[in-house]
Amino acid sequence: MTENKKFTTVSFFNSRLTSVISIALVLFLLGLILLMGLMGDTLSRFVKENITFSVVLKDDMSEGEVKRMQKKLEAEPFIKSIEYISKEQASKELEEELGERPETFLGFNPLQASLEVKLHSEYANPDSLQLIEKQFKKYTNVSELLYRKDMMEVVNDNLKRIGIILLSLAAVLMIISFVLISNTIRLLIYSKRFLIHTMKLVGATHGFIRKPFMIYNMVSGIYASILAMLLLMGALYYLQSELAGFIDLINTDALLMVFAAVLVLGILLSVVATFFAVNKYLRMGVDKLYYI
Repeated sequence: MTENKKFTTVSFFNSRLTSVISIALVLFLLGLILLMGLMGDTLSRFVKENITFSVVLKDDMSEGEVKRMQKKLEAEPFIKSIEYISKEQASKELEEELGERPETFLGFNPLQASLEVKLHSEYANPDSLQLIEKQFKKYTNVSELLYRKDMMEVVNDNLKRIGIILLSLAAVLMIISFVLISNTIRLLIYSKRFLIHTMKLVGATHGFIRKPFMIYNMVSGIYASILAMLLLMGALYYLQSELAGFIDLINTDALLMVFAAVLVLGILLSVVATFFAVNKYLRMGVDKLYYI
C-alpha cells in the first residue's frame, strides 16, 4: 500500500514537472519574441542614431570658424551630436588602421578636417538626408558630404522587414503555444478520464468536475510562467555578457510588460486549454473512453 502511494506521488510529481517545463519553454519563446518586438523601436533608434556621415571641411578654414559652425549646427533639431576631427587626428586614425602615417610615404598629410555628424533617428532616412545635404552645402567652407546612401536605405528597409517578421512570428507562436499547451494538458487529463466519468455518474455538475482541474493547471501555469521569466533573465544576462551595452537597449517598462504578459498567458492558456480538454471527456460516452 505504501509502495503504491509512493509510486503515485512520484508519478504525480513527474507528470506535473513535465507539464511545467513544457509550458515554460513555450512561454519562454513567446516572451522572447514579445521582448524583441517591444525592443524593436529602441533598437531601430539605436541603429539609426549610430550611423554617421562626414562633413569634409576646406583646408583654409580656421579653428575659430570651425567652432562657430559646430555651435550653429548643434542648435539644429536634426543633429544629435557632432565631433570635430582635425587633420592630425584623421592622420593618427589612418595610422592605426594601416600601421603607417600618410606623411611617411607622401611627404604631406592629404587628409582634410571633418565633422562627424550623428542624426536623431527620425531624420536618419534618405528623404531627410537630401534636405539636410542641401542645408550643409549652403556653408561655403564645406568641401563635400560623405555618407553611404545605399547603406541608409538598406538599414531602413531591413528594420521594417524585421518588424513585420517579428509580428508574424508572435502571431504564429501564439497559435503554436496554445496547441502545445493544450496537448500537454490533454495528456494529463487523459489519465483522469475514468475519474471524470465516475464523478458524472454520482451526479457531480460539470462546473464541480472542472474546478479542481482548472485550479491544478492554473497553478502549473504560474509555475511555468515563473520558470519562463527566469529563463528570459538568464538569456538577457548571457546576451549582456556577449554584447556589451545590450542591456541599455532594454526598457525596464518593456521588460515588466513582457513578464506580466508571460504570467497572464501562462495562466490564461492553461485555463482555456484545461476547459476544452475536460469538456471533451465530459461529453464522451463511457464506451468511447476505452478506445481513445
